[in-house]
Amino acid sequence: MSALIIAVANQKGGVGKTTTVVNLAASLAHKGRRVLVVDLDPQGNASTGSGINKSGISHGVYAVLLGNATAAEAIVHSKAGAYDVLPANRALAGAEVELVQELAREMRLKNALAEVADNYDYILIDCPPTLTLLTINGLVAAQKIMVPMVCEYYALEGISDLVATIRKIRQAVNPQLDILGIVRTLYDARSLLSQQVDAQLEKYFPGKVFTTIIPRNIRLAEAPSHGMPALAYDPKARGTLAYLELADELLAWPQA
Repeated sequence: MSALIIAVANQKGGVGKTTTVVNLAASLAHKGRRVLVVDLDPQGNASTGSGINKSGISHGVYAVLLGNATAAEAIVHSKAGAYDVLPANRALAGAEVELVQELAREMRLKNALAEVADNYDYILIDCPPTLTLLTINGLVAAQKIMVPMVCEYYALEGISDLVATIRKIRQAVNPQLDILGIVRTLYDARSLLSQQVDAQLEKYFPGKVFTTIIPRNIRLAEAPSHGMPALAYDPKARGTLAYLELADELLAWPQA
């Protein structure tokens, strides 16, 4: 059975996309699933957070998008998280310019992942926070979108922008694309604003808000900067346990 390809995306920065990708990948791997992380952000934080040395990348997602390497040739293994990574570094920023003149440029990642999808149960794509050609490649390649979201009003604007983008991509090139679920990250239950935004999410996205809430946990957020998922850095932390719960919920999620 081919992998479920999930783009982790939100057209707003600072909501925990990369932290979600790294820690969810490690949690799914911990539960015996075969996982590939695709780092589509030129900052390469998902690569670093997986214990990958970005300066040592010979072939990464940049080479794959330009057709200079296959996905199988570029994939490396994260010992820290027990999953595979299609890594990125700042060279990826150049792909935006170099792909502009290429045919079917929005299909490059989809075609590359098709060659390795049977090797995995889940492929998680860490998308940039802005709508770029890289983000479009991620959304075209994906079957579903997981949306990490901080419960604040500016984040509601970000998700409304993402919904509009999904609609356009679904009409143009990827009719199966849909929101898998929304993950509430950096959640503060004491905040009235968080509670109000939470209620809006439940109203406008019924059945698509994960029960698991990722708490405000500094150690969890810092874990990727140590070059390892929180599961390896601090397996008993409250945030780490939340991502293990999220993995369980994803495995049982009816839309997955």
